[in-house]
Amino acid sequence: MSVTPADIAVELGVAAPTPAQEVQWQSWIDRALYLIGKRLDVATLDTADVDYVVLQAVIAHARNPESSTQVDVAIDDGRISKRYQSGPGGILILPEWWVLLDPDLIDSSGVGSTQMYGEPDVSPWPESWA
Repeated sequence: MSVTPADIAVELGVAAPTPAQEVQWQSWIDRALYLIGKRLDVATLDTADVDYVVLQAVIAHARNPESSTQVDVAIDDGRISKRYQSGPGGILILPEWWVLLDPDLIDSSGVGSTQMYGEPDVSPWPESWA
């Protein structure tokens, strides 16, 4: 695993991160690796995939650390601003990144699937009740 605070700086367009930013970004990199290690054996994963996921997770957190969205509405002379928090505000590894790390994580249980057109429904009731 080779993601460094310098990599984060490049992606964010920061010429020279401050020492505080370097420490903070390294902490976030460590947290992302910890989260991956809690689910998967990091030693068996493709290092390029792990680096990509860690980089993307840290960049997303750096760009929006509070996981919030601000909505501004203006009508004539009035203006209202509302901030919505959409997540816990920590390092978050998206489901598609988990699948990148381990394709076997794709849910094959069929939950949420639908019957194809033309397939008969199976009745839970005995035929004598119909």
